[in-house]
Formats: sequence, C-alpha cells, structure tokens
Amino acid sequence: MVTSMIDLMEREQIRSSGVYLKRDLQIVRGEGATLYDAAGRRYIDCVGGQGAANLGHNHPAVIAAIQRQLNDLISCPELFHNPVRARYQDELCRTADMPRVFLCGSGAEAVEAALKFARLTTRRPNFVAAMRGFHGRTIGALSITWEKAYREPFEPLLPGARHIPYNNLERLAEALDDTIAAVILEPVQGEGGVHPAQPGYLAEAQRLCQKHGALLILDEVQTGFGRTGSLFAYQHDGIQPDLICLAKSIAGGLPMGAVLIGERVGALPPAAHGSTFGGSPVACAAGLAVLEVLQTTDLIERAARLGAAAMEHLRANRPAGVREVRGRGLMIGLELRGKVAPVLRALQTRGVLALPAGSTVLRLLPPLVISEDDLWQVIQTIEEVIDDAF
Repeated sequence: MVTSMIDLMEREQIRSSGVYLKRDLQIVRGEGATLYDAAGRRYIDCVGGQGAANLGHNHPAVIAAIQRQLNDLISCPELFHNPVRARYQDELCRTADMPRVFLCGSGAEAVEAALKFARLTTRRPNFVAAMRGFHGRTIGALSITWEKAYREPFEPLLPGARHIPYNNLERLAEALDDTIAAVILEPVQGEGGVHPAQPGYLAEAQRLCQKHGALLILDEVQTGFGRTGSLFAYQHDGIQPDLICLAKSIAGGLPMGAVLIGERVGALPPAAHGSTFGGSPVACAAGLAVLEVLQTTDLIERAARLGAAAMEHLRANRPAGVREVRGRGLMIGLELRGKVAPVLRALQTRGVLALPAGSTVLRLLPPLVISEDDLWQVIQTIEEVIDDAF
C-alpha cells in the first residue's frame, strides 16, 4: 500500500509525545549541507542537526567508519576493554590536552556527569551558572539552565544553583564562596542568543575558580569540533578548563557525549557513575573519523574565515530589521527587531532552514562543509526576508 507524505506526517504527529513543535516539513535525505524533503525539494541546511552535523550529512569518512565497525561489534559496555574505544579515548584526550575522558550518550548526560564529578572532587554542594545559559533538560542540567519556561514546570529542582550575568566578572567574583563546587559556562551561549565570551572573560573565570577552590566546567556541546574556528572554543582563550562537556557533532551525527577531565579533578571511585551506551564501538569509530577529518582538512580554518566574512558583511550591510550580529566562526546569531518565527517560516519557503535562539534571535549553524556559494545564498535570502518582514 502506498502511504502519502501527508499521511505519514499525520501519523507521526499522532504517535509523537507532543513535546516537539514540528515544522510542516518531512526531511528524508541529506548530503553535505543540503537536505531534501519527501517531494524532492532542496534546502540549504543552517540547522545542522541543531549543531550535530558539523561535517554535514552522510560524510563519506564517517559512513565508512560506521560501516566497518558494524561488521565487527556494535555494543560493548565499559565492563570490557575495546580497542576502538581505547584509540578514540587516546585521540580525543590528546587533541584536547586533557588526561582522562568519560564517554556517555548525549550532552545533557555529559553535563550531569560533570556536575557529579565536581561534587565528588570538591565535596561542595553548589554551582554558579550564567543567565541565558542552556545546559540540558534533565533535572541536574535543568537546575543550572537559566530559562524559566524550561525550569518552572519541574520545580523544585536541585538546590544551590546561582545564576549571574554572562561576561560580568564582578558578579562572578561575588558569587564564589566555599560552597561552590564549580562554575559552568558556555564559551558562546547558543540557545541563549549566540553571545560569545568577551576577550579575557574565560581566563579570569578560570583564575577566580582556582582562587576559591572551585572547578571550571565549560559546556562545549554546541561549540566543539570546529564550530567556532578552533577545534574547541576554549582554545581561543589559551586556557585549560577542569571539565569540558562535549556532544552533538562528536560522532558525526550519532548519539554520543563526553566529559574531558582535567588534572584538578580528583580520582573518581569505581561505580561513581556509568553509562550503558557510553563509548559504544560504533560511536567511537565515528568519533575517530570526525577527529581525523577535522585535523587533516581546512574545515576549521574555513569556518573561522567564512564566519568572519559573513558577519562582517551582515554588520556592514545590516538590514533595518536587525539590531545586532553576533557569533564566532560558523555560529552566527542575528538579533531581530521583532519575532523570529515568521522569518524562519519565510526562509523555509525559500529553501533555507535555520534555528531560533530565543524569541527574537535568528541562529545559523550550517555544516562546516557548506559551499561558499550556498553560504552567500543564505545571507542574501536572509537579507531579503528580513527586509520584507520589517
């Protein structure tokens, strides 16, 4: 029996949990920075899997690595040693200059693990996080996330989270005391509106944490793996965080997360934490392919160059409907003078898929493999749509 695209979309809507606001679009195939709907229409992808597709869709190196590993072993919990996992852990730690890593299944899991590791090390209960920060939707990660709409339906959350203005060192210093286990920050706030850390902010945050005996956790779930024009965003600032949370593009689109663990984090006792699917051989094989591609191509430098050129153009030719252009590398936010939702709908009708970051910010997370022609087509389309909307 032939099932229509509309019928399948209606079935999915009926059977889905209801927690997702789905767009009126059925995506069936992707290649590089291009997506195709069920009718065969092409879209330039600036959603990028919400940051999980830095290498684009169906990258040949990632696909080949996954296919090879599928023929050998799919599941192997960390109860046993595994050679693919061993190689991946070694390569990831080497590239980040961190001694240890915990592998898990998602960004929220990585944040949860980092919070637990910070408490184990410091024996302190509380955390400092930033206003506008987003760290996930599990109870612990939600407790340090700022947005009240995400938090309030599930209160009471974990006690002891203090939220301070981002990029405000005076307020950070005031918030630190001998009850703070860690400060958690994003190098670029993604969901909160694409706000980069100001020069020197992360370095001074690290100094203040060390002064007060707290750990510095950086949430690089969205900024990692070349997105901002360096392999990890903290490398722009010449610092070495105590814990780094990773996910999204870590395995080329497969579910995976990690916490890189620094020297100031104490020994973690056996059974202090765990993850059934963390470090699966298939995800680790994909992760190795991702690191190899990023380190043997110019994609990271290209992200820095293209992102800077796009933002320079948008600032110099800022449409009247844009208040500010922010970002780093190919992580770009446009603060609009009105709601972003109609702009997103208009872009979709013209073959460009993008994201919000709050109610008034247009966020672009194109795969790093996007062609220059497609990127400039996106910029031109955005300018035209915003001119029409405002």
